[in-house]
Amino acid sequence: MASFTESGCLSKLATMLLIGALMGNFEIAGAQSIGICYGMQGDNLPSKPDVIQLYKSNNIQRMRIYDPDQEALQALRGSDIEVIVGVPNDQLQNMADPTAANDWVQANIVTYRSDVKFRYINVGNEVFPDPATQSYDRASQVLPAMRNIYNAIQSVGLQDQIKVSTAVYSSVLGKSYPPSETTFNGDAAQYMGPIVNFLVETGAPLLANVYPYFSKKFGPDIDLSYALFTSTAVNSEGYRNLFDAMVDALYAAVEKVGGSSVKIVVSESGWPSAGSDLATKENAQTYNQNLIGHVAQGTPKRPGPIETYVFAMFNENKKHGEEEERNFGLFNPDKSPVYPISFN
Repeated sequence: MASFTESGCLSKLATMLLIGALMGNFEIAGAQSIGICYGMQGDNLPSKPDVIQLYKSNNIQRMRIYDPDQEALQALRGSDIEVIVGVPNDQLQNMADPTAANDWVQANIVTYRSDVKFRYINVGNEVFPDPATQSYDRASQVLPAMRNIYNAIQSVGLQDQIKVSTAVYSSVLGKSYPPSETTFNGDAAQYMGPIVNFLVETGAPLLANVYPYFSKKFGPDIDLSYALFTSTAVNSEGYRNLFDAMVDALYAAVEKVGGSSVKIVVSESGWPSAGSDLATKENAQTYNQNLIGHVAQGTPKRPGPIETYVFAMFNENKKHGEEEERNFGLFNPDKSPVYPISFN
């Protein structure tokens, strides 16, 4: 009898430990799906080592930087923070030269490979279509640059550890609703098809900057609660929030050009806290906190955690554009929170 009871207790203990482990893994997976974009367009931002410490003290385990800033990469050494590092748009033409791409990888990746955890190399950000900034002219440069960077990564045996991609915005889509009927627009389609095929070949995700804020700003008929994750209603297409609809629209477009195996990583999403009637601290806190809580669930089309990077770590006083562009930060330059937020 004593033996049976002991065995039963051990069995129950093992079951509880297994359940606890599974729950712990679920929580960790959800937490690790969140990263924060580290923009540096400010003249009053903390030192790079202080920024890395701020990430660590808030248990933020992933970071996106927009160019291979050497001070930032040095500060990241030994931090265990996973990093997306960007090839800026103005370097795309150079990366069309295989030698230049190899030199870039040697200087910015191989130099740090032993103690910096590179996750993705982001070749170009929102390059097409955008004639106003002339980046549309660079659209044809994106895929050759991606291939050359990939070949350089492959030459040093890192192609399974570091994936090469590019970041797009919703402007690459034509009709965006309903999500299931979305395709790439005529200007973007000629470039996106080959890029998606490259991502299929290399097993890389597509990076996407997803901003319900701007959709609401330029679509006044969109209900604010639908944009802020606070709506309780489900629309006729089965969506409760705009973020999911936007992500699934991208998935639909990618699938239509042969990318059914391609995962989407949300490389930017956020809400400004000043600069427009919509940009309040209350709305920014609501959106970003709900975003962090939501992405572990996935979308109606693709259930499961969505790797997501919130834009941005700091308010950046030298950023170009409207006032709202300088107020996407979760933290002020003095490292105080702009508003309370939990990354758990």
